[in-house]
Amino acid sequence: MSDRPIRYHAIADELRQRVRSMAPGRVLPSESDLSAEFAVSRVTVRRALEILRDEGLVDSRQGFGWYIAMAPVPQRLNSLATIEGQLGDRGLAADRKILEYAFGPSTARAREVLGCDQVLRVKRLNLANGEPFAVVTVWCPAEIGHHFSRHDVEQRPFYELVGITLRGATQTIGADIVTAADAALLDVPPASPVLRCERITTDTGGRPVLLSEHVFPAYRTQFVVDLPNAEPSISPAGLRLVD
Repeated sequence: MSDRPIRYHAIADELRQRVRSMAPGRVLPSESDLSAEFAVSRVTVRRALEILRDEGLVDSRQGFGWYIAMAPVPQRLNSLATIEGQLGDRGLAADRKILEYAFGPSTARAREVLGCDQVLRVKRLNLANGEPFAVVTVWCPAEIGHHFSRHDVEQRPFYELVGITLRGATQTIGADIVTAADAALLDVPPASPVLRCERITTDTGGRPVLLSEHVFPAYRTQFVVDLPNAEPSISPAGLRLVD
């Protein structure tokens, strides 16, 4: 029994050296894998990781296990903004990697939202300081997509490329389980929780011109919106006045 504290402290010392060279948010090997590597029980590994958590070096989240400690990136929903812009506001280097760029038939959802049979579909991986941050898929009508190239999409956001004055967007955010393909891209454990966001961007006439899906590991970001105090009203609750 007397050598247990020495063992988990020794493991903590080894892991401390590793995590200090790793990027914030990087997911660590599972407790099971670390247990096999150090030939100790998971309880011993957990004690070592708890030492590092007390030092602020690592943290844990249900569904992800242990990862290098980081503060979630807040993304404000008060205005239409890009991921790159929000990351830049946090002092993070933003980059994007185009994974797919193709014209083809609409999916059922793209046809329902955009009202067209042919679309440009672009799938990309957004990076923050070189680490995977989000998987984003964008659909736009093919007639709009033909006005720009893959290189344009690599360098500039769709909002600047569509050549249409935009009114804004509606964003729906829900919890989900990551797919196997997205787990590999985001470097997170299979079946871990993600935030899945659908954004429908409209022109000044209210016509949808972009449909996008954004998938974020649930521990890496948080969405923030200001909720002003509404003035008391005699209007029935749940109704919106229209011109």
